[in-house]
Amino acid sequence: MRKFLNSLSGRFLILTLIFVMLAEVLIFVPSVARFRENYLLSRLERAQIASLTLLASDMISPELEQELLKNAGVYNVVLRRDEVRQLVLSSPIPEPIAATYDLRNPGALMLMRDAIVRMVDSEERVIRVIGDPVREAGLLIEVTMNAVPLRAAMLEYGARILLLSAIISVVTAFLLFLAVRRFLVVPIKGVVDAMTSYAEAPEDSRRIIQPSAAVSELHDAETALQSLQTQLTSALRQKERLAQLGSAVAKISHDLRNILTTAQLFADRMERSEDPAVKRAAPKLVGSISRAVNLCESTLAFGKAEEPPPTLQHVPLARIVEDVLESERLAGPDDPVSFGCDVPNALTVRADPEQLYRVLSNLVRNARQALVATREPGEIAIAASETDSYWTITVSDTGPGLPPRAREFLFQPFQGGARKGGIGLGLAIASDLVRGHGGRLELTRTGDEGTVFTILMPKAVGVLDAAAE
Repeated sequence: MRKFLNSLSGRFLILTLIFVMLAEVLIFVPSVARFRENYLLSRLERAQIASLTLLASDMISPELEQELLKNAGVYNVVLRRDEVRQLVLSSPIPEPIAATYDLRNPGALMLMRDAIVRMVDSEERVIRVIGDPVREAGLLIEVTMNAVPLRAAMLEYGARILLLSAIISVVTAFLLFLAVRRFLVVPIKGVVDAMTSYAEAPEDSRRIIQPSAAVSELHDAETALQSLQTQLTSALRQKERLAQLGSAVAKISHDLRNILTTAQLFADRMERSEDPAVKRAAPKLVGSISRAVNLCESTLAFGKAEEPPPTLQHVPLARIVEDVLESERLAGPDDPVSFGCDVPNALTVRADPEQLYRVLSNLVRNARQALVATREPGEIAIAASETDSYWTITVSDTGPGLPPRAREFLFQPFQGGARKGGIGLGLAIASDLVRGHGGRLELTRTGDEGTVFTILMPKAVGVLDAAAE
């Protein structure tokens, strides 16, 4: 029983009973007031008929006069005709008159007030009632009567009204209960069952709810739930693919690290060559291979944990920028792309040099590939400045700008690819690395005039240490 009362159907049933009974109570007082008025008017009408009988014949015995008064339910009858007030019928009054009620032009509030007073008052009292004669048979009719029968009739009528109200309340509540259960409770239970079924196997798309409710609000809720379940199922599938991809990448990185280690040995020997061109390119090759080895080791570590925290140190930014730009020049010597650097030689930043190199390399490589795809000359520039609170690094290009999909999923892995064939990891990695330094990577501008990315890195040591942790 308690479970039913705590349910939506049970509470709706109880509230319906309460509200219907409240409505009936509001109707009860005017109904009883109307009943009292009709009761008194009927007594006036009976008294008028009895008085007309006496006026028609003066030869009426006292016994017949008392019988007429008894049938009318009154003690005395006063009739005013032709401006003359005449006591037509009379009998002894057991006690003084307690109240007078004029029914010739009563107000609704006055009728309800008098009705309530009469129902509450249980004392035997004599009252005077004044009204208009029926069919204009005079100017005024006045009777005196006992109030006890009136109260008894009102109580009996009120009891019938309350009983009828209770029956109406029960029937109405039961019908509303069935309607609510059919149109609300059953569909809601269906939604709950669908959510429970989906929770057991969220990767199973067959368990996604199909909107079927006829009620518009429930249909909207089912549609929103369907959209949420669809997105969650897609996300779970993507995470599963990413987990599988991560396992494969870890295996590939393990073997690639061994291959790169061998290549690093050969690059070390190339540094001892007397060929000027080889001597000039060997340090770049050694640096690239070293970074590739470090990346493989980081990838293997990523399979076990998050991106390793940055090893913070003060490094000259110009040297890192020059290494990035030189690597991109060597990667595309015939590309119609020029590179610019506006970084003060004395500017040092507190960062992990390898991770900062990866951030700038990803941004510059994306810009170069976008420019090469247009087959038109373009420029990539890196600039830097500092304030009391931040180091600011901007990477700008004169390319065609990012496509809408790339802007929508800019820093999301495998979704924010800006070029055909790209997998959308570069910007996601760069954003994670910058966040690890306590900073943020932002897209400042993109369009036909080019694209600008801004790196903001705070100088506060506490912020950097917290970000690294």
